Amino acid sequence: MSHFRSVLVSVASLLIGIAQFPVASAQSKITIGYAAVSPRTTPLYLAQEQGIFAKYGLDPKIVLVRAAASLVALLVSGEMEVGYTGGTSVLGAAGQGSYLKILSSISSTLTHTLVAHPNFKRAEELRGKRFGIQNPGGTTWINTILALEHVGLDYKRDNINLLAIGDSVLVGQALEAGRVDAAVLDGALVRRLRAKGFTIIAELQPAKIPLLSQAIVVSPEFLQKRADIAEKLLMTLVESLAYSMAPANKAVVIKTMMRRFQINDPAVAEEGYQDYLSGVERRPIPRVDGMRNVSRLLSTLNPKIAGVKIEELIDGRLIRKLDENGFIDKMAANYGLK
Repeated sequence: MSHFRSVLVSVASLLIGIAQFPVASAQSKITIGYAAVSPRTTPLYLAQEQGIFAKYGLDPKIVLVRAAASLVALLVSGEMEVGYTGGTSVLGAAGQGSYLKILSSISSTLTHTLVAHPNFKRAEELRGKRFGIQNPGGTTWINTILALEHVGLDYKRDNINLLAIGDSVLVGQALEAGRVDAAVLDGALVRRLRAKGFTIIAELQPAKIPLLSQAIVVSPEFLQKRADIAEKLLMTLVESLAYSMAPANKAVVIKTMMRRFQINDPAVAEEGYQDYLSGVERRPIPRVDGMRNVSRLLSTLNPKIAGVKIEELIDGRLIRKLDENGFIDKMAANYGLK
């Protein structure tokens, strides 16, 4: 009897030991592509590194696709499920007859800065000069055209040469190396160049130029068949935004930005962090007016885009649901935000 009792105790101890380990829940595997390395990708990095994706049952494979057009092609074909990209690429695809859905946007205005080589001090000196972009018709192209308009320049009239360099980090490196004369950049990249003596021609954030950027984008088929996954994605984004904006997490966010954006100077990283905070919104609800500038400019490259109904590209039902049921405010409160 004592032997039987000891066996029971051993089995019970084993079961208790097993119970102490969390049971692995089924995680939904998805592939998320992003087209450019920039401060606005910080919430994506944090969601991965801080376990926020896992919290909502997601196991993402996050892939850098160096061109927004290529990312959109993967989304349209179904080879990639989720895109973390701007409204520009979505509208460009619609002009070719491929409609995608924008579920959210973490920024509704252009927050970038027009930066020039130290040799140039005023906007008018940039006539006939070289600007770095990722690709014609892409988000950096849109940002650049809007910035030029803001300072009274026109790239055609003023013979400005727009050179396809790559993502924002590569454009910043090209400007630093003298391969281009100016660029429209964001956040920490701007602070790094400013620290090296480059000229700030114009800060664009105060102008409040409408622009829908850095959105969660999916195909209509994905949204229809996997709406539950889409909602979990948005919950992840909302919490990651709240995490990134929380004062208590400042050190972690800055460390992440320094590593991801190859920043060595803590002072530059601090300024980049402040720029990031001022450029994102904790309610990532997409706005139609943020797409109107995109449509106006892309129509000059592809007249078919003028006929695209912008409203058909935006589906804010899930993110508005999270807002209306108090989830967004709850996440803000959990992280000490007002």
